[in-house]
Order: sequence, then C-alpha cells, then structure tokens
Amino acid sequence: MTTKDQSVIQIDFSDEMKTSYRDYAVSVIISRALPDVRDGLKPVQRRILYAMTELGLSPDKPHRKSARIVGDTMGKYHPHGDSSIYDALVHMTEDFSLSLPLVDGHGNFGSIDGDSAAAMRYTEARLSKGAMALLENLDKGLVPFGPNFDESEKEPLVLPATLPNLLINGTTGIAVGMATNIPPHNTSEVIDGVIAYIKNPEISTKGLMKYIKGPDFPTGAMITNADDILSIYETGEGKLTLRAKAVIEDSDYGRKNIVITEIPYTVAGNKTKLLENLVALSKEKVFDEIYDVRDESSKEGIRLIVEVKKDRNIDNLLNGLYKKTAMEDTYSVNMLAVKDNQPITFNLKSLIQEFLAFQEELYTKEYEHLLAKANDRLEIVEGLIKATDVIDLIIEILRGSNSVRQAKNCLIHGDITDISFKSKKSEKEAATLCFTERQADAILAMPLSKLIGLELLKLHQENNALISSITEYTTILNDVDELHKIIIARLRAYKKEFGRERRTSLENITKEKYIKEIKEEELYLLIDRFGYVKSLDQASFSRLSEETLSDYTHIIPIKNTDQLCIFTEEGSMYKVKAMNIPKGRIRDKGVLIQTLCRAGKENILLYISAESLAESLLFFATQKGFVKQVSGIEFETTRFSVSSTKLDEDDRIAGITALSVEDILAGNRKVILITKKGLSLGYPFAEVSELKKTSRGVKGITLDDGDQVQYAAVVTPDMEEITFEQRKYNPKKIKSQKRAAKARKAQIKINET
Repeated sequence: MTTKDQSVIQIDFSDEMKTSYRDYAVSVIISRALPDVRDGLKPVQRRILYAMTELGLSPDKPHRKSARIVGDTMGKYHPHGDSSIYDALVHMTEDFSLSLPLVDGHGNFGSIDGDSAAAMRYTEARLSKGAMALLENLDKGLVPFGPNFDESEKEPLVLPATLPNLLINGTTGIAVGMATNIPPHNTSEVIDGVIAYIKNPEISTKGLMKYIKGPDFPTGAMITNADDILSIYETGEGKLTLRAKAVIEDSDYGRKNIVITEIPYTVAGNKTKLLENLVALSKEKVFDEIYDVRDESSKEGIRLIVEVKKDRNIDNLLNGLYKKTAMEDTYSVNMLAVKDNQPITFNLKSLIQEFLAFQEELYTKEYEHLLAKANDRLEIVEGLIKATDVIDLIIEILRGSNSVRQAKNCLIHGDITDISFKSKKSEKEAATLCFTERQADAILAMPLSKLIGLELLKLHQENNALISSITEYTTILNDVDELHKIIIARLRAYKKEFGRERRTSLENITKEKYIKEIKEEELYLLIDRFGYVKSLDQASFSRLSEETLSDYTHIIPIKNTDQLCIFTEEGSMYKVKAMNIPKGRIRDKGVLIQTLCRAGKENILLYISAESLAESLLFFATQKGFVKQVSGIEFETTRFSVSSTKLDEDDRIAGITALSVEDILAGNRKVILITKKGLSLGYPFAEVSELKKTSRGVKGITLDDGDQVQYAAVVTPDMEEITFEQRKYNPKKIKSQKRAAKARKAQIKINET
C-alpha cells in the first residue's frame, strides 16, 4: 500500500493558469509597461535616472559611458536585459520624441531619419536640466523607497517630480490587454493650465483648453481635427489626425516644388521610410505628376522636396500624398496610467488633479523636513547663545570635571557630583543648568573662536533668521493657499527655464479627394474573334497594314480617359476603363476581355466607347421580336455592371446596333430582322419607337410557334448582302411589312398542308 507524498501539492490546472497569468499581467502592467501618474515615468526610466543620480551625473558633471549607466541599472535595479535599458536611455535623449529630454546624450544616439544609436560602449550620457526637476530633493525623504529585485539595494518607488512630466513628454506603452498613448504637450501651456487649476479647482475642461490648447508634438506638423480635442480631453480617448506641413516653391523650367518642412509625430524616427515611400510612388507612376523626390534636410530642419511636373495641379497632388503616404497619419490617444497599483484612464483635468495632489504631498513633506531641520538648528543656536552668556561657568565645569560625560551631565541635568568648583556661587549656578542633549554636544564641540564678538553677532543673526524661517514654514504648512503659492512660484520658474513656443498648429481641415491626373491620349483597341483585346497608341496603329488589321473583328478608337462599354446577349452592360486594358505590340496576344469585367461566358454583341455611346442611338431587337431604340445617354452610370434592357425570362437579345448622329440624320436606314426559320422582314428605322432602357420594347415582327429572331441589324441602303447561317440575303429584296405579312400567311398554309 503506497502512502501519499505530503510534499506534492495537488491543484487544478486551469486555476493555476488563471492565477499565474493574472500575476504575469499585473507585473507587466505595473512594473514594465505603464507610467506612474505622479512622475510620468515607467519603472525602467525611473531606475535609469536614479542610477545616473547615484553615479553623480548631474548636468554640470562630465558625461559617462552609457555602458556604465546600463550596467549599474541592470545590476542594481532592472534585471531585464541591457538592450531594453539602453533603448529606454536612447529614447530619453530624443528631442524629436520628447518635449523635454531627460538625458543629455553625447555621441551618436540616432536621428529622426531612423538611424539607430551607436552601441552603448561608444556613447556617453548625463542627466539633463529637465531631469533635475524630477530628481530634486530626492535625499530629503519625500518619496517612499523599496527594496530592489534581490533586496540588496533601495530604490525610489516614485520620483519627487515637481514638473508635470506625464503631460509634457507623454508616453507610449503596450501591456497585457491594454495600452497607453499619451501625446506630448507644450511645457509653457501645461504649466499655465496647472496654475489655472490651482487657482480655480472648479475649472472645466473647456476652461483648461484656454491654456492647454492641444497636444504639441516635438516634430511640429499640424492637427487637422482640432474640434475633436475637447472630447479627447474629456474622455481620455480618441483619435487625432496629424498632417505634415508643406509649402509650395518655384523651381526650374516652370516646375514647382512641394517642400515638406515638418512631419507627423508618428513618423518621428522614421523619416527615411516616408522618403522611400514618396520615391516608390513616383517610380510606380501612382502619381504621374511627380518629376523628382529628394531630401535636402540639414541641421537647420527637415526639407523633403517633391518636384512637380509643369502645369500640374499641385493642390490635387498634395491631397493624393496625404492619402497615400504617412504625410497624414492617425494618432490614437489613450491616457492610461497607474495610480495606487491600478491602471486607470484619466482625462485632462484628472491628470492635473493627480499632479497637484502629488505636489501638495511633496511640498508638505519638504516643508515639514525644512521645519524640523530649522527647529533642530534653532535649538543648537539658542544653546550656543545661552552658553556664551555663562561661558566662564562652563569653562570652570570643564576644568573641574574628570570626563566629558561628567561635564555633559552637569550641562544637561545640573549634576555637580565630583566636580570641583572655585566657589560655592559657581557650584550653585552649575546646579541650575538645563541644556538639551544636542545643545550640550554643540557646546562641548564649540571652538574657542566662536567667542569672538563677530561670531557671537552671527549667532544672533542666525537665530533671528531661523525664527523667521520657522514662522514661514509653519504658515505654509497650516495654510493650503500659501502652499499653492510656493508651488505656483516654482512652476513659473520652470516655465521661464524650459518654456518654448508651440510647434504643432491646430486646424480643422476637411479631407479632399485626389483626382488622378491623366494625360489624354488616343488609343486603338484591337479585339480578335476569340475575345482577346489589347490597346495600341496612335503611332503604332498607323504603321499597321490592312492585312494585319483584317485579323481583328473589332477595331475601336478610344481615349485613354474613356471607357469601353460591352453589351451582351443576356441583357447586361459592362464597363472597362481604357487605361486598364494593357498596352502592347501588335504581336502580343493581349488579354481576354472577360478577365477585365464580369462578363464571364456571356455572348458579347457590341463593343463601343462610352464617349461614342453618349452620342449614339442604340437599336435593340430580342429573339421574341421586340424592338426599340434607346438614347445612349440612358447608359451613363458610375457603375461598372448594369442591365442594358428589360428581358423576359426566356428571351435574349438578338442584335444591337449603334447609330451615330449622321446615321440618324440620313433618314434612310433600314431595320432587317431574320428568323430562325428563314423568314425576313425589313422596314425603315424611323418606324421603331424610342423608349427607355428599362422597357421591353414593341412588337417588331410576328413569329410562328418555335420561331425566333436570330439576326437583327440596322443597315444602310448600299449594303448588298447579308450572310447568315450559310444563307445570303439581299437587303434590297427583303420584303416590306405588308408583303411580309402576306408571305407569312402563305407560308403558314404550306406548312399546314
């Protein structure tokens, strides 16, 4: 019998997976991907800045190798790989990513073009002045510290940031099941907005937007949906449309240039890709208007040149570039940050509210620290002043004591045991002494030089200054308004130091459609008896012989801007853009017309250009004998597949003829109908009614049972012969309507017999 191993813990697998995945998700959210709402930093950024502080890399100190910074950060605080730490360090140096860079880099830290930074062993870094606004007073115990990953060091859980870093620099991060994307803002505007909130906590989001007008990206450019910013600031979520700034300049030979001077923030660090995209669109003739693309950017700023061909619509081309390239992009805002270990979506006002609450906490602790320090010093100064008044007695105590401890007890408690005095008076005075322990230590450590009159004066001055400072600190701690004045004063100092003009303009621009400009060209479509089609330009067509052209059943002159209209036996009309029909040489086979439209296996009866169709009349005849004429204008549509006429379920079109204006004006055109049983009928085209394309038509011929029209056309008087099913018909001898009726009756009698 086996005994159960008590060291084995049996648990449900699904429960363990849920618990483990939840722990992993929380760890990623809190410890890796999302910023703290108070200092606006992710853990890796906070640890890098703290490690640099520990190394003494302040802005006034020399740069230090990035490898040393990364090594200290990874070894002490962030054991997640050197590449992730170095990437975060590089990001904090990028002035095209952050409104206020936190690290001052020295060496190749990459560029806005997309160049990557040099290896960490080649670059150097130190803290920037902006970072000091997040690290100031770190040694005063204003923020909590916690153990590092192996509990061998202590690290700050949040930095004492006195600048609203989260709004100024923004952030981006992807966690498990959530992401944050907070855009950067203008430093001056954010500070003004915070001050406005301090003065009026009831201010609305719209009121805050008088100061914080919208995101301000380091790359400039423009926001084209400024009206949506209010909604984004109220909900903490939304989308911004960013558009590059471009100007039009004159170029050589009558051409003009589109000069891109500012790019969207989403392209920052990838400008080369935008340039390559523009070049590719030019080479692939997506934009035929582009003559050349080049990059003339320098240290002075971005300058991408799109040279446009002469006499082209530049505004239209710009609309196309905005649509097809990253010159216009979408920035999804999601103001998600961590508060009390919980990810929360904040709006603009709540972000400022959280920052102010953190400032009140910091400044309260700071002034409590200053007050305690001032009180401690005042205690010592008062003791020294008091000691100078009885300095002779103190000297007598020291000379009569056997040890420092004995003298200290006398100063604190008036204990005169075993101390020899010169007189009873001195002994009585010594017994009344009651200095504090700190005062006693300071008196015993006081050098004789402090007894000089000037030093005594300095002690009294210091005493007065300390009393004044203590009164000030107490007032600030007891009055929130006074505390707010201190916060506002420091924010205004930061504005003076770090403020700058807005770079991103705010607009409301409606997107315009791009209309492709095509140089008009005369083409000829050649269609053979198998339905293969190709197009030739006019020059190539003019060199063809009559014998070569005889191989093609249809030769259709058309413009490249036009469309080929195809009418089928099943009553459908299809359109094919002429530019979609591949150009070729005469020996090229071409492509099946059915592959360019949805005709499938339908039998095609007529090919005609849309331009010719609009100026024509179409004659329709169905197998059941219905005829009509329809104006070509009826077929104008933007759709590429429509019904050309109304048909009964068992009916089909027997023939379609397109008549030009000249044909109609001639007035001598004749309709010819030939049936399956060999009957024929002819009458003037003018007798056919003009109807809508949606009508079935009128009866054009009376048919016997089992008979149907198999040939129908409108012919000219000079036509001599019609070949149909191995029979030859003379149009001039085809019977008129009256004679045809008599002949039809006679034929019926013969059939009956």
